[in-house]
Amino acid sequence: MIRHLVLFRLRSESPQERAEHLAGMRSRLEGLRSVVPGTLSIHVGPDVGGGPNHWDVALVSEFEDQGALDAYQAHPDHLAAIAYLADFVTERSIADVEVSGDAPHDAWEPFPPPARSV
Repeated sequence: MIRHLVLFRLRSESPQERAEHLAGMRSRLEGLRSVVPGTLSIHVGPDVGGGPNHWDVALVSEFEDQGALDAYQAHPDHLAAIAYLADFVTERSIADVEVSGDAPHDAWEPFPPPARSV
């Protein structure tokens, strides 16, 4: 399974505009789950932590395999969503992480545990 993470910075500081942009992002991106085969989940939400090093919005999605993620990336509705975001997203950061298919969603370990000496 592939976990696809995208962090976004929004241009506007206006709470009303940010809420409108978030709603548009959700409708366009979360709707892709039912359109692209192999898409297991897509969630879009605002950062709740705040702070100078935090991003404004995050997308967390999961795909059956790399082929499903590739199909999502190339899908015309995804490309249309990217074009929509270009009007108000100033920056984004992306990471794709392979997650064991038999592990629960919260059991991801980013690095192997350190070796213990005997």
